[in-house]
Amino acid sequence: MADSPKALGFGFVPAESEHHFLVSIPAGKKEEIVILENFQYDENPARLAMNLSLGKENLNVRIILSHPKWEAIAGEVQAEFNRRLKKIGLKPGQWKAGHIPISRLLGKELVLLAWAIEDADPALIPMAIRNWLGLKPEERWWLYTMTNAATGHAIYGRNKGWRKAIRYALTENPISESYKLPTMEFFKVADEDKAWLEG
Repeated sequence: MADSPKALGFGFVPAESEHHFLVSIPAGKKEEIVILENFQYDENPARLAMNLSLGKENLNVRIILSHPKWEAIAGEVQAEFNRRLKKIGLKPGQWKAGHIPISRLLGKELVLLAWAIEDADPALIPMAIRNWLGLKPEERWWLYTMTNAATGHAIYGRNKGWRKAIRYALTENPISESYKLPTMEFFKVADEDKAWLEG
């Protein structure tokens, strides 16, 4: 039986793809959490520190989140990710001070939730988490892709367009436990319509 690939952080396997997200969690609770999207994997701590020191000038920074808001979502996100990692035979991850790599797809999901709460009333965070959990992973990936294309930079995209829409969608539209969004069915029908039009 072949050994399973070595995963770092939350499901990041550099041997499969270098594209990943990096969550930088400072030891001090007054400092902010920074999440970057990286297209290459670099273990060199000096280059990593330089990359983070660029702050808002780094075009790969997707969000800078206050520590209290991070703590409000960290536990639920960790549980959701670890449940899925276990399902595919990868070791669970853990949030701790330092730089935690995350697989590309899980990173998209995390950033989507972080975007939803960055400017939200803290009282609405539990609803945002519930609505985020109510989405299928594929729906989260799609929403991330659309939002990132228009307003993906941590500072310059903040509180604009898709970013603002994501906040309202996840904090003001409660999804009941039994309701499942019909998004994937919509995409299937749209693909069939496109095939018919092009045929």
